[in-house]
Amino acid sequence: MPKASGGGRKIRPEKDVTAKACSFCKEKDTQIDYKETSLLRRFLSDRGRIRSRRVTGNCVQHQRDVAVAVKNSREVALLPFTSTAR
Repeated sequence: MPKASGGGRKIRPEKDVTAKACSFCKEKDTQIDYKETSLLRRFLSDRGRIRSRRVTGNCVQHQRDVAVAVKNSREVALLPFTSTAR
């Protein structure tokens, strides 16, 4: 049986890709501290994992600072290591 014609590659319309600006670079007065759990919870998933840079829009340095702060906060038991819901 012959192949159906027109089964080639689909052409997608190009999207305008704009990088998210880092929220910490925008607001210079915001500091990343392990004691600010309300700020750090924005960067955690519902399962308790640290969200990636692509999702949060942080720059490299601030993403590292957030990761260190979350890890320190977990050690001091301010944030859970995992979520309790399963």
